[in-house]
Amino acid sequence: MAALKKIVVIGPESTGKSTLCEQLAAYYNTDWCREYAREYLLRHGTNYTFDNLLTIAKGQVELEEKAANKAIADNKNFLFIDTDMYVMKVWCEFVFDKCHNWILDQVVIRQYDLYLLCNTDLPWVKDELREYPDLVSRQKLYNIYKDIMINQRTPWADISGNYQERFEKAKRAVDELLGA
Repeated sequence: MAALKKIVVIGPESTGKSTLCEQLAAYYNTDWCREYAREYLLRHGTNYTFDNLLTIAKGQVELEEKAANKAIADNKNFLFIDTDMYVMKVWCEFVFDKCHNWILDQVVIRQYDLYLLCNTDLPWVKDELREYPDLVSRQKLYNIYKDIMINQRTPWADISGNYQERFEKAKRAVDELLGA
């Protein structure tokens, strides 16, 4: 069996990352890894500190490792991942103007096969965890992610449009990765 392909879905909040992961996992009959920050903040509240972001980052890596091991055990070809250490890096720097060295080290050592960068063209959906309803902040964050994507080596695709268009663009990017 081929090595597990890991596909990360990243972007600002309320850009359809979790929805896209779930859709792609269902379509390709595989697993997806949820965003650890969501469960952490729901359990502990949204008044987080810089040090909480390190705890969240470590929880995300642990969740990802468990999901990858399960996907391998279940003979899945790939895993969709909602959020990675780039997201943690951006979150730390955007909110606190600094980043934990552990997160920066993880950015360097963790390897992925494809990134799907979700654009801000979906309407913002309010929930108890979201912090940036204004399009200016969301677009600024998107541009930070896009700059990261341009300056790293893993293939990536910009995902925009309505939910169906996003799903179609993401499928094309995944199929291209698979050589289909």
